[in-house]
Amino acid sequence: MGDERVEAMEIDGQQRQEVAAAVPDGFNADYLRIYYGKLFPYGDFFKWLAYGNDAKHPGCDQSYIGRRELSFTLENDIYLRFQSFDSAAELETSIKEKCPFKIDIGPVYSVDPAKRHAYAQSGNNVFVPVERELIFDIDISDYDDVRYCCSGADTCLDCWPLMTIVIKILDTSLRGDFGFNHILWVYSGRRGVHCWVCDSRARKLSNEQRSAIADYFRVYKGGENSLKKVSLTGPVLHPFLARSYTDVLKCFFEDKLLHSQQLFASEERCQKILELIPDENVASELHDKWQGNRRSSISKEDVNAARWEQLKTTLQSGKHKTQGLRRCVEEIVFSYTYPRLDMEVSKHMNHLLKAPFCIHPKTAGRVCVPIDPNNCEDFDPTAVPTLSQLLGELNAARMQIDSENDWERTSLEKYIRFFRTSFLQPMLKACKEELETAYSAKLQQSKNTLSW
Repeated sequence: MGDERVEAMEIDGQQRQEVAAAVPDGFNADYLRIYYGKLFPYGDFFKWLAYGNDAKHPGCDQSYIGRRELSFTLENDIYLRFQSFDSAAELETSIKEKCPFKIDIGPVYSVDPAKRHAYAQSGNNVFVPVERELIFDIDISDYDDVRYCCSGADTCLDCWPLMTIVIKILDTSLRGDFGFNHILWVYSGRRGVHCWVCDSRARKLSNEQRSAIADYFRVYKGGENSLKKVSLTGPVLHPFLARSYTDVLKCFFEDKLLHSQQLFASEERCQKILELIPDENVASELHDKWQGNRRSSISKEDVNAARWEQLKTTLQSGKHKTQGLRRCVEEIVFSYTYPRLDMEVSKHMNHLLKAPFCIHPKTAGRVCVPIDPNNCEDFDPTAVPTLSQLLGELNAARMQIDSENDWERTSLEKYIRFFRTSFLQPMLKACKEELETAYSAKLQQSKNTLSW
C-alpha cells in the first residue's frame, strides 16, 4: 500500500508532501522503519534502563545495562528473546536493522542474557533474574462483565474511565502507602495501562515481596463462575480500601459509571446486581419494587439513579442492619470499579512487559505513550498519536526550519517531554545520589578496614 508515497516521504529533502494527510492510515514495516529512524527516543529510553550506571562515576556498575533482557517480536511473529546492549548506539543500530513490531523489557540478570548458554554449562545456575521494576498490567477486557458499551480489546470514552480509576487508586497508594516516587504509567496501545515502579527499592524486591504488594491491592477475586467476586470482611474496611472508596470509587460509580453503562436499565443488568446481595428476601423485595417502577413515570435517564438509591436505602435501613448487608453496597461498588490486576505479571521478576514508545500494530499504529497520573482524567486513548499521523506531521514539518530532534515537530513531542522532565530526570537525580552515597560508604568501609 502506497509504497511510492512512503519512499517519497523518506529522507530525500527534494520530495515534499504538502499536507500531513498524504500518509494513508495503517501500520506497516515501511512506516515503522521511518518511525525507528527518526522518532523513537533511544537516548532517553537507554538512560532510563541504565539507572545512572552509564555515567563515568567510579561507583557505576558498568555491566548493569548489558545484563538487561530486551525481547523483539519481528514481522510474522518471529520472536527474539534475550537481546542485550551495552550502549544506546548499539541498541539503536539493532532496532533500526531488525525493525521489531514489538519490544518487550525483561529483568536484569546475574549475567549477560545473550551469553547465558556459556554459563549454563557450568551447571551452578548462575543465570537468574536479580533486578526488575515492580510492574502492574491492567487490561480493560477483564472488565467485560461490568461494561456494556464495548467488549474484548475495544474501548471507548464511556469505559476508558475504568482505567483512569486504576491509575488514581494505585498511584496514590504506591506513593502514599509504600513510599515509592519514580512511577511511570504507560498506555498499552490498545486496551489497558502498564505501571512501572522504578525506585531502586522496588527494583530489588524479591518475588515473595512482589507477591505481598500485589496481594495488598487484590480485592477482586473469584473465578469465571463465582457470582460474588468481592468480599469485604471484618468490622471496618482497611484504611487503604476505605480511602479508595470515599475518595474515588463511590463518586465515580454514582456520578459516571451508573449512567455511562446504564447499570440498571434492563432486567438482566438489574439481576446481575441483585445476585450480589446475599439475602434472597432483600433481593426479591428490590426486584418487586423495580417491577412496579416500570409502570411509574421514572424517565429512562433517572432509572439508574433511582434504583441505586432504592437499593442503598433498603440495604442500609434499620431492619437490615446486619454487618453483611451494610457492607454489600460497598461490595457492589468495588465489584464494578476497583482495579483488576493481572496478578502473575506483578508477582514474578521474569515477566516481560511491552516497552513505552512501541507502536501497537492493531490500533492503526497507536504509540504506547506515557500517561501523566496527575492529569489522567484528561487522557483520551482515541487521541493518541498514530504512526501514519506522525509520519504525516514529519512531512508537513519539512517546510519548516529544522529543530534539533525530529520528534519535536510532531505530536509525540509532549509525551517525550513529559517522560523526560516528569519521570526520567527526577529518577536519574535520585539514582546519582544513591550511587554517590553507596560509593562513599564503601570508601569509608575500606578506610576503616585499613585503619585496623
